Amino acid sequence: MKRESGLLSVGLLGPLAPRLGRKPVRTSAPKQRQVLALLALNAGRVVTVPTLVDELWGDHPPRSYATTLQTYILQLRNALAAVDRGDLGARQLLSTGRHGYQLEADTCETDVEVFHRRVRAGRAAAEAGDHGRASAELDRALGLWRGSALVDVRLGRVLEIEASSLEEHRLRALESRIEADLRLGRHADLLGELTFVAAKHPMNETLCAYLMTALYRAGHVGRSLQAFQRLRAALNRELGIEPCQRLQRLQAAIVSGTGR
Repeated sequence: MKRESGLLSVGLLGPLAPRLGRKPVRTSAPKQRQVLALLALNAGRVVTVPTLVDELWGDHPPRSYATTLQTYILQLRNALAAVDRGDLGARQLLSTGRHGYQLEADTCETDVEVFHRRVRAGRAAAEAGDHGRASAELDRALGLWRGSALVDVRLGRVLEIEASSLEEHRLRALESRIEADLRLGRHADLLGELTFVAAKHPMNETLCAYLMTALYRAGHVGRSLQAFQRLRAALNRELGIEPCQRLQRLQAAIVSGTGR
């Protein structure tokens, strides 16, 4: 259990939002924010100097990169200390290790950590057959997102991979929540959302299958088959492939009137 006093919370699922206790931590320099984001994503683990250098400068670090990196770390410590000048331990939230730097796990929490925890709870509930709880937990997880991951942070090649991974986890969580809602018979309520997200991800076979199922259950057989044809056209055009066997079986079942 993390203690509330002196707890550093960092929002990463949207604009970068660091807070110490209830007060915001002021960070404005782009590279300083990159360092904070990378450290927060790895809270409790040392981020090595080479990794930080790779993120900040790629293949072209300045000759003085070691000193410059130390300056960014000092600036972050100063920013933490400036939030509450009476808290002498604020600087110690960001520690120096043998090979790099880290934010201490017992005093740092991120919305990414909470997101993954709630997704795990939702999937565990789904595996246990409790689809109502699964839907609720996954919805709470998705509610933590305030926009695209790290939307206002300059992304070097390390953070770019991290941000892409987070967006993929977000999409998988959305798919799991929609599946839980379909199992609860909420197909009519899902039509608007599914139409939007399937259009946003035109080659996502899972979302297409869910849209086809929801449309079919709501009595829109023609629209369900149109959704399949749109996906098929997109896959043919972009990748030169046919939809997976699962989708082809679903289409056949809908045509024969035996879809679920």
